[in-house]
Amino acid sequence: MDADTVVGTELRGLRRRRPEIAGTVLAGTDGLLISSDLPSTDATHLAALAAASFGLGHRVADTVQRGEFRESVVRTTAGCVVTYPAGRTALLTLVTVSPAENLEALHEEARAVARRAGSVLDRRGGVVGATSVADTHGPLAVRTPMATLPAQLRRSSRPTWRRPPI
Repeated sequence: MDADTVVGTELRGLRRRRPEIAGTVLAGTDGLLISSDLPSTDATHLAALAAASFGLGHRVADTVQRGEFRESVVRTTAGCVVTYPAGRTALLTLVTVSPAENLEALHEEARAVARRAGSVLDRRGGVVGATSVADTHGPLAVRTPMATLPAQLRRSSRPTWRRPPI
């Protein structure tokens, strides 16, 4: 059985067992859509937003040093959007139709599906377009002293912007 079939079977099984799930999105950690059962425009946007949410949550978890990132939950008046890491290069995002009263049970089942789907995707050799999450974070930026830049790249002392006439 190929990876796409296994992942599709896992996602369909989760939706069948959990009727409060309105849709699922499987995306790379870089925000590119892998698989979805939502309308394509919504799925593409949700994949990108899930990656941003994951990146932020992963960074916060790393900063506070309280363990690994497990999920990101956004509660709305009409439901929830929950994102779980799925292997090294993917994310599983669930959209629920009602506020989940028993969110812990959903978390446990969804984490298991994310783990199985992620391991299949990891064995496949990575996801096209997805980049793996770095284990450690380097500095956010490295500055180059102005004196080491070629003269043509340095800013001139003359301003290049002028105020438009009124």
